[in-house]
Amino acid sequence: MKISHLLFLSMFFCIGATSAQQKKKVPAADQKMNAFIGNLLSKMTLDEKIGQLNLLTGGEATTGSVVSTDVESKIKKGQVGGMFSFTTPQKIRKAQEIAVNESRLKIPIIFGQDVIHGYKTTFPIPLALSCTWDMSLIQKTARIAAVEATADGLNWTFSPMVDISRDPRWGRISEGSGEDTYLGSQIAKAMIKGYQGDDLSKYNTMMACVKHFALYGAAEAGRDYNTTDMSLDRMYNEYLPPYKAAIDAGAGSVMTSFNDINGVPATANKWLMTDLLRKQWGFKGFVVTDYTAVNELIDHGLGDLQTVSALSLNAGVDMDMVGEGFLTTLKKSVQEGKVKTQQIDNACRLVLEAKYKLGLFEDPYRYCNEERAKTEILKPEHLQFAREAATQSFVLLKNDKQTLPLKKTGTVALIGPLANTGSNMPGTWSVNSDLANTSSLLAGMKAALGSNVKVLHSLGSNLLADEAYQKRATMFARDIPRDNRPEEEVIKEAVDIAKQSDVVIAALGEGSEMSGESSSRTNLEIPEVQKRLLQALLKTGKPVVLVLFSGRPLVLNWENENVPAILNVWFGGTEAAKAITDVLFGDVNPSGKLTTTFPQNVGQIPLYYSHKNTGRPLEDGKWFSKFRSNYIDVSNDPLYPFGYGLSYTTFDYSDIKLDKDKFKSGETINASVIVKNTGSREGKEVVQLYIRDLVGSSTRPVKELKHFEKIDLKAGESKTVNFKITVDDLKFFNSELKYVAEPGDFKVFIGTNSRDVKTNQFTLL
Repeated sequence: MKISHLLFLSMFFCIGATSAQQKKKVPAADQKMNAFIGNLLSKMTLDEKIGQLNLLTGGEATTGSVVSTDVESKIKKGQVGGMFSFTTPQKIRKAQEIAVNESRLKIPIIFGQDVIHGYKTTFPIPLALSCTWDMSLIQKTARIAAVEATADGLNWTFSPMVDISRDPRWGRISEGSGEDTYLGSQIAKAMIKGYQGDDLSKYNTMMACVKHFALYGAAEAGRDYNTTDMSLDRMYNEYLPPYKAAIDAGAGSVMTSFNDINGVPATANKWLMTDLLRKQWGFKGFVVTDYTAVNELIDHGLGDLQTVSALSLNAGVDMDMVGEGFLTTLKKSVQEGKVKTQQIDNACRLVLEAKYKLGLFEDPYRYCNEERAKTEILKPEHLQFAREAATQSFVLLKNDKQTLPLKKTGTVALIGPLANTGSNMPGTWSVNSDLANTSSLLAGMKAALGSNVKVLHSLGSNLLADEAYQKRATMFARDIPRDNRPEEEVIKEAVDIAKQSDVVIAALGEGSEMSGESSSRTNLEIPEVQKRLLQALLKTGKPVVLVLFSGRPLVLNWENENVPAILNVWFGGTEAAKAITDVLFGDVNPSGKLTTTFPQNVGQIPLYYSHKNTGRPLEDGKWFSKFRSNYIDVSNDPLYPFGYGLSYTTFDYSDIKLDKDKFKSGETINASVIVKNTGSREGKEVVQLYIRDLVGSSTRPVKELKHFEKIDLKAGESKTVNFKITVDDLKFFNSELKYVAEPGDFKVFIGTNSRDVKTNQFTLL
């Protein structure tokens, strides 16, 4: 018995060893790359290796106050591995020529940029794009962005941002995909595929950089750059999966986050950068810091520049963005035994491999084709797709008495501080947009409607009553001219115009830079000066449509109670004005669904649908009960739940049909519903499936999104929507961080949003 057992074990280990050896077999292409990089490394001095770890900005600072200096001299000395904020084939070729012709080893530079939601053709902000729930659309926006950016000389983008955020006070919620783990993971994969394609060496693909690793969206109090403190249970189950999905999709690089994580800042966090990212997840690309993140470790309290630079490198960081701590201190740290030469070699190898994969050693000017820059940027088909993407991202929050769509006749009053500003339409993080030539809503509406509709306009109010606050909220050339007359006079002018009109469109909300990086807010209501304008417009008795601009969930209790129709248009990009007109006047039926929960007030934050129960949950149908988990002044409910969004038509859901009520590992359950368009026009609906694990070894959320499908139904048409539930849909990380599916009972929910659902139940054996 013992002999047989030992024989079995030896066979098992032999098979395992053979299998491992087979897995370790290096493809011929990788062997060629490894030989090339190894040969190059053998020729490099320590100074040149450190130089490859130095990333400088070639233009204005986009996310910090530091700007690189003496760049040309550093390139000649081999002290620059990459540059960003530096565009056009002519400029990039000139810098690349210095690197290739005047540095000793002629190593080309990698050129990056914050290509966040499009390049010159700007798409809706990422939060808005997520509301399309359309992965092929999202992937295509990244593909077009890569085509345009590479045509302008770039080959590396600091995108996608996959940070989960459940706190809309945090301005950078606008740059991500919302609050949900599963949806965020699907979008991360789509973005990586769009940017990188199937071959990074192609002239029209670019390397993606997943950011911000990690947990940046959970910064305390929603205050940017702030501390994050999180259990491993929440980390593994709720916040890490989108990063992992991006890595599994083949992302070429990863960017560190600014925040500290359970006491150790990400940029110096060896557990995060080495143990998790490389050892657990098998990441093979390189890690770059965010803007001056190494230097900022000093203020975190980890030591002087030499100390924190050594900490970062030893943690697993490969490239230092702008701060130049690596460039100026690592050699000394090697001499003092604080950093091993091997660690620098490893980091340098990864940076060089990225350049090899991009084809830069084969052709350093691969991305410097001036003809492409003339023909592939702002192409008509790109602009048309941007318009379509924007229409799909808008979320109809309210539409009493079918106020929308509007008729293309009569007189319309377009009023509000966001009605006549083209520069605000692209939204935050649109650093490459041509703001001067982006149409305002007023201009776009007039052009689209022509002589069919008379459009009257008035400012109506300033963006913000406080002039200093408005300056902070309209940075980066997003100015909205102020009217310094008394407020009453400005409002009266708008009211007079409203009275001359058949319907009033109020273009209100945030300016584009009221969300985004370093734009945290504690008050999430529409600014009071705008609200007073809205109140005055409603008193005219005219139908009022609120066209809401925002980069985050806002608090809209009063608006929801008083305004007949609310269309959240976020910030729709280059073609926002045309897209808004398309939806307002019925050429396109809105189909966007929220990917973030809208709270009733800031005091409810963080508020998200996939919360866990307490031991004293509130009873169904109640909003207050003493000694239960609730507030005494407001219900636990959101104003608008995750997944919510109306249409100009209506949809009806049948009960959920399961093909079986029990299954085991290796089997599947088919869950289906019949969805019928019960309205009078064609529309799109996002059918959403959620699951709840009723009994677990760890507490489980009350609902978790596991599948969704976007369907298109003509008026009166029905469709059966099928979802295949597998054991993988039921897995989670338990208290021992084992990824398991535990036998037991599960609820399944299918519906139009996370609140309004049909239910059924099944058992995993």
